Amino acid sequence: MGRLALAFFIIAVIAAVFGFGGIAGAAAGIAKIVFYIFLALLAFSLIGRLLGKA
Repeated sequence: MGRLALAFFIIAVIAAVFGFGGIAGAAAGIAKIVFYIFLALLAFSLIGRLLGKA
């Protein structure tokens, strides 16, 4: 999922360089959402592992 966020970020940067502001904004928004989902799943996974070993 981290790769997906990175891919949308790269798409946003490339679109911004070529002047496609709407596409860049949309890709950056999607990248932000995917990144936050990735962080939440990572936190849940780490908490689950810590509670599972106890």
